[in-house]
Amino acid sequence: MKSIMVTGGCGMIGSNLVKRLVKEGWDVYVADNLWRGKVENLNDDEGQPVIDIDTHFFKNDLTNYEETKEVIGMTDYVVHLADVVAGIDYVFKNQGELFRINNLINSNVFDCCRKAGKEKIKGLLYVGTVCSFPLTRQNTLNPEPLREEELFPAMPESAYGWSKLMGQLEMGYLEKETGIPCSILMFHNVYGTPTDFGERSQVIPALIRKAVNYPSEPFNVWGSGEQGRAFIHVNDIVNALVLALEKGWGQGIIQIGPSHCTSIKEIAYKVIEVSGKDITPFFDTSKPEGDKARCADYSKAKAVLGWEPTVSLEEGLRESYKWIEKQING
Repeated sequence: MKSIMVTGGCGMIGSNLVKRLVKEGWDVYVADNLWRGKVENLNDDEGQPVIDIDTHFFKNDLTNYEETKEVIGMTDYVVHLADVVAGIDYVFKNQGELFRINNLINSNVFDCCRKAGKEKIKGLLYVGTVCSFPLTRQNTLNPEPLREEELFPAMPESAYGWSKLMGQLEMGYLEKETGIPCSILMFHNVYGTPTDFGERSQVIPALIRKAVNYPSEPFNVWGSGEQGRAFIHVNDIVNALVLALEKGWGQGIIQIGPSHCTSIKEIAYKVIEVSGKDITPFFDTSKPEGDKARCADYSKAKAVLGWEPTVSLEEGLRESYKWIEKQING
């Protein structure tokens, strides 16, 4: 049986990936400091954990080298999802700390892989972000789809984008030095469940929370609402990760996301429609809205992995609304 360590495995992406890998017969281990993730996210529909928590879960802080060394090198494969990421407010208020922590996590994980060597590590999969693309390619409201070769010259808008880009560079050096098979996926805006819908949450769960709580919580939308993103459901992300574990080795950077851009205003009105409530959104232009817009040319993902998005935005929003509503109201 192939063994695999999923860092950040208690988060939205990680927990869904863990469940999928367990179903496919992998021996799955998880490392997560639970900053945003929850151990109960690893439970199946009957409320039982899909892995043995006593032997296969490690509450380790990957900014600590010794704690990283405990978990990296014990499995055949590593999927490195762990990082510090949150909504736009948190990201822009904590750029220095976020940059420091993400670089520290990445360097610790990569160095432990380097020391374990290719005799032990049969594959390392790292997840980047499209926030790493140059600001100049994300500053118009009707953008051409992003292509992988446009990453350089580098000019990300945020420290988060820079930190994830530094991880891609370091991993590239690791692959050349050690011969460890590597794969890099760059994700667009992922949503789905289970998710953090509190004050550090990203746009879709935040808007759903406000709709569920309305009118006790105002339905305020950050920015003009004109800014757009390529939203991709977590099930499609998990499909990409599983395909990358099969076909993504040595293929360079592969972008994962839809080819169309959806405005935040459109998301807001879709959430209101799903809620069934009579809500008039307030667009707070005093708040930051980040890059203007972005979407993906996913032709490389289709050619190399055979991947395409399958979950419609409407279907995904309905599922997310139902889940968050249940968490809030019981």
